[in-house]
Amino acid sequence: MTTFYTQNTLKNYVQTEKSAGKTIGFVPTMGALHKGHLSLVRNAMTDNDIVCVSVFVNPTQFDNATDLEKYPRTLEADVELLKTLGKNIFIYAPSIKDIYETDVEAEKFSFDGLEFEMEGKFRTGHFDGVGTIVKRLLEIVTPHKAYFGEKDFQQLMIIKKLVSKYKIPVEIIGCSIFREASGLAMSSRNERLSDEARKESAFIYKTLLEAQKKFGTKSAMKVKEWVQKQFNKHPLLTLEYVEIANIKNLKTVKRKSKNETYRIFIAAFIEDIRLIDNVALN
Repeated sequence: MTTFYTQNTLKNYVQTEKSAGKTIGFVPTMGALHKGHLSLVRNAMTDNDIVCVSVFVNPTQFDNATDLEKYPRTLEADVELLKTLGKNIFIYAPSIKDIYETDVEAEKFSFDGLEFEMEGKFRTGHFDGVGTIVKRLLEIVTPHKAYFGEKDFQQLMIIKKLVSKYKIPVEIIGCSIFREASGLAMSSRNERLSDEARKESAFIYKTLLEAQKKFGTKSAMKVKEWVQKQFNKHPLLTLEYVEIANIKNLKTVKRKSKNETYRIFIAAFIEDIRLIDNVALN
């Protein structure tokens, strides 16, 4: 398994493989890989001849310096984990300088309002950072298909908008959320949870499933109020937001329509660690 540390060496390799007629799948990550990441890589391996996995902790998408500092960096372990999947994988593990050169700043993007909903209300500049790194990685790797998990559903929608607006020749594939046995959505942040917090965090998914049932008979507002009450009673979890949104524009639902599709989104803190999750409602 080859690891490339510079975009020039990676581009040369990709060009050679493309000239041989091979298709390339791409899974961008920030490392600290887990089974959720591996499920994305397996999807990419099924659809493509070879797969690139990038490992890069992107500084411009963190609005919290402490969060950036504490984010786990485990490249050697990540490489060993990827080796268990097969040989048709290569890794791009660039330095900050290789990606940003001298100007470590995010570009400014318009995603037609998607960036101002939910996460955008609580994480200033986050989606400018996401757009910056994803656009640069797609331009460097030039894959045929790129794979993103639905845990970050808002991010998935924004990346699809990015690719459409900038006419980047890649197909974006959304993949189902991979969950722990308890239902907790897989995340690199989970590794920072204590055993008790990890167990209690399963409450998030359990609450989402109950909200899903209630959505069939109750209004969106009533469902949100019920979720807020459940979190208010929980001793360890603090709800940052719960939103029920139309998946087309991520706007908060005022009144349900039979012709529209909705998801419910939650962000919550436990032990100062921020967790997000979502499920489809109809």
